[in-house]
Amino acid sequence: MTLKYKFNYYLSVNINKPLIFLLHGFMGNINEFDEAIKVLAEDFSYLTLDLPGHGKTQVLGSDEYYTIQPTVQAIINLLDELKIDKCYLIGYSMGGRLALYLTLHFPERFIKVVLESASPGLATEPERLERVRRDTQIARKLSRSIIQIDFPAFLSNWYNQPIFGYIKDHPEYDRMIESRLQNNPYELEKSLCFMGTGYQPSLWEKLQENKIPLLLLVGEYDKKFISINTKMVQICKFAQLKIISNAGHNIHFENTLAFVENIKDFFYAAS
Repeated sequence: MTLKYKFNYYLSVNINKPLIFLLHGFMGNINEFDEAIKVLAEDFSYLTLDLPGHGKTQVLGSDEYYTIQPTVQAIINLLDELKIDKCYLIGYSMGGRLALYLTLHFPERFIKVVLESASPGLATEPERLERVRRDTQIARKLSRSIIQIDFPAFLSNWYNQPIFGYIKDHPEYDRMIESRLQNNPYELEKSLCFMGTGYQPSLWEKLQENKIPLLLLVGEYDKKFISINTKMVQICKFAQLKIISNAGHNIHFENTLAFVENIKDFFYAAS
């Protein structure tokens, strides 16, 4: 399975310090958590990577290798190759869905898990089909942006979504956009089509069986994910929810300090 992927990753080992594995969201890359890592690196080792369809990671197989199941297995294989038996895990948005899938299917590999603006997917088949339809429309817009050489306009429209709150007012917004532009739009289109929420198997029922401590982080302006995560914490007794002020969907970017403080408190707290 690993042979179907050539992961671009970065492993920083802080001797005798526990390891955090961080998974970025859609249109992110290996540098997604750089500001948070500047603080976390004082107390932790860390591993970051470009997910399939993003950054410099290459998918060497067919389109099915952009989907969540083979991606998860390839990530576990990578952890094995790096001799990482057990670690902390953080996932943002798409990376959060991936992190939850990893947690529920390989619970022995993770100590505690932070899900930032994430979900267990969609519970019903009609919801998933509707989301696939919507994601397909977005993918077509992405394709048109490639043809028209107007990827920046696509990004601008993307961040107009209500879940992102006031992200465009952030002083580092332009820097974030420059980072997003480093991705290949053709690859992003495949990620959206095959790793989108509509294609992901629902994890709602399996979430009820989870026994790994989960911290669910949601921004105060992200009403959609506040609702989703409130339901998650109601059915999973090992989950706790924190709503972060002055942030929408992208908490680690908009309120890095609160993001890091909550993570450290959670990881250091007795289970």
